[in-house]
Amino acid sequence: MKELLTKNFGWKFLSLVAAFGIWMSVASEPVLTTIISIPVEYKNFPKNLEISSDIVEDVDIEAKGPAGLLRDLTNGHLAAVLDLSSVTSPGERTFTLSNSLLRLPADVTLIRTIPAQVRFRFEHSTTKLVPVMASFSGKLPDSEEVASFEVNPPELRIAGPESRVAAVRMLEADPFDLTGVTGTTSREVEVYASEPQVRILSAPQVTVRVQVAAAHYTP
Repeated sequence: MKELLTKNFGWKFLSLVAAFGIWMSVASEPVLTTIISIPVEYKNFPKNLEISSDIVEDVDIEAKGPAGLLRDLTNGHLAAVLDLSSVTSPGERTFTLSNSLLRLPADVTLIRTIPAQVRFRFEHSTTKLVPVMASFSGKLPDSEEVASFEVNPPELRIAGPESRVAAVRMLEADPFDLTGVTGTTSREVEVYASEPQVRILSAPQVTVRVQVAAAHYTP
C-alpha cells in the first residue's frame, strides 16, 4: 500500500499542485452572467422525412459561471445538438432546449434558453418535374424581334417537403440579354427556385436558344 502512495511521488505531487492551481484560478474568478448565441446542430435525421417549417439555425442562452469559462463559451465551443431519432412519421414535434442538449461545463449554470422550445413540422420528401420559364432583358432594334426561343431541358426535377414541392409551379431562368443578338444564339443560364425549402436535383442551369429575325409589321 505504501509503495502505491510513494511510487512516482514527484509526478503525483506536481499533478496535485497543478490541479489545485487550476481550481484556485477558477475559484478566484468573478461569477458573471452572460447571454450568447449558439448554433443549433441536428443528428439522426429521419429518412424520407424533411422539415417543412422554418429551420432554426441558432438560439440564445443565458448562463452563469466563472468569467473564464464563459469566455470559452463565446469562442464557439458550444452548440445545441437536437437528436431527431424519435421522429418516425410526419407531423409536428417539439424539442425542449435543456441543459442535457447543451453540455455546459460543470461550473456553468444554465438560467434559460431563448426560445425555451423549438417546434418543427415534418413531411414526407417528394420530387417532381417543373417547367423552366425563360425571360429576356436588353433591347433589340425596332427592326428585329424574337421569332422563337426554346429552353433545353424544358423541365428540371425538384425535391423537398411535399407541401413545398406542390406549391412550386415553375422555375425561373435568369434573363437572357438580347443586346446585340442577331440570328440564332444559345446561352447557358442559371435557374432559380424561389421556394427556399425546395432544391433542384440536377445542375441548376438550362440552355436558352433564341432566334432573332426581321420584325413583322402589321399595316
